[in-house]
Amino acid sequence: MSHSLSTDILIVGGGIAGLWLNARLRRLGYSTLLVERASLGGGQSLKSQGIIHGGAKYALHGALTGASEAIADMPRRWREAVAGHGELDLSGVRLLSESHYLWSPGSLAGNLASFFASKAVRGRVDQVKGDQLPPALQHPKFKGKVYRLAELVLDVPSLITRLAELAGDSLLAAREIAPLRENGELAGLQVDGCEIRAQRIVLSAGSGNAELLASLGLEQPRQQLRPLHMVLVKGPSLKPLYAHCLGGGPKPRITVTSHPAADGQWVWYLGGDIAEADGVARDEAAQIRTAQKELGDLLPWIDLSSARWATLRVDRAEPAQSGLVRPDNAFLAEQGRLLVGWPTKLALSPDFSDRVVAALRRDGIQPAAGEPLPELPRPPLARPVWEELLP
Repeated sequence: MSHSLSTDILIVGGGIAGLWLNARLRRLGYSTLLVERASLGGGQSLKSQGIIHGGAKYALHGALTGASEAIADMPRRWREAVAGHGELDLSGVRLLSESHYLWSPGSLAGNLASFFASKAVRGRVDQVKGDQLPPALQHPKFKGKVYRLAELVLDVPSLITRLAELAGDSLLAAREIAPLRENGELAGLQVDGCEIRAQRIVLSAGSGNAELLASLGLEQPRQQLRPLHMVLVKGPSLKPLYAHCLGGGPKPRITVTSHPAADGQWVWYLGGDIAEADGVARDEAAQIRTAQKELGDLLPWIDLSSARWATLRVDRAEPAQSGLVRPDNAFLAEQGRLLVGWPTKLALSPDFSDRVVAALRRDGIQPAAGEPLPELPRPPLARPVWEELLP
């Protein structure tokens, strides 16, 4: 690799937010370099459930919150991209489900009626029955109600693969990253001894942002980590299910997504309330027992006798908020040439890129005629977590 490179925008972090931003900037004519110290998507991205939220689960008490307002347009933008006519061409990305569902056990059916009567959820919301139910709920013993939401579910590994294709020659595998200063100002970064100068540097490395900021001698913006303890279950009897099961509180009792494993079986990935505060406090064995009981209570007709189980701890990296609350929007902070941000949720990656593009346009940062990049060491694609934990 050359000892010196230049680019319009230097991005650190190869998760979906960084890869989406990189692809969008390239489409706008900017030269970019995206630096990744591990594997593409190997942080939070491949640990997400792939749901492109439209705000429904943030409005379960009938109030349209700031979060649901901010995220309401995301399903449309992602659908257009997956169809090949959006701000990015994501045609070829595998769509796991055209819809996500809200599923209420029989005892909570009345809560759903008042929820939807409030018009708190934007877009098309239908009750489904019979053969329109998700396959896992098509059983005579199922007595609840199910509503279909206008929220798609994507196969995250195929999304990362497509975004890496859109990156072209702009990806750079790195081991060490340090600031590059000229006349006391940040001019770029030193990556494995190579000086890379840029008009703007964007940190989008999720939990890695904290370490990068420390290396730059910066204390702001501060980062918070909100932990999850997710559960994975794999077995021959599992059928596709993409749904929030409602409980009595403001969060889904359990959120299930289904992911195809390399051996042809389905893996259920369980989040929601089960993965939060109490779940974080449980050890792996206790968390698995809790998940087994939940699924046994909610879906007693599913045969889990030969299923295999695992848990995964995930730290959601976000800008620090009072009381560790979830931020409503993507976040971006600026300091000179440096831009630092978190999308706060996979679905908000386009919102994060909007904020970066708006900052560039406000500051008059235009694409500059750059030299072609040399052949660079390319970071690998991360393996799906279910292939690592339940091979």
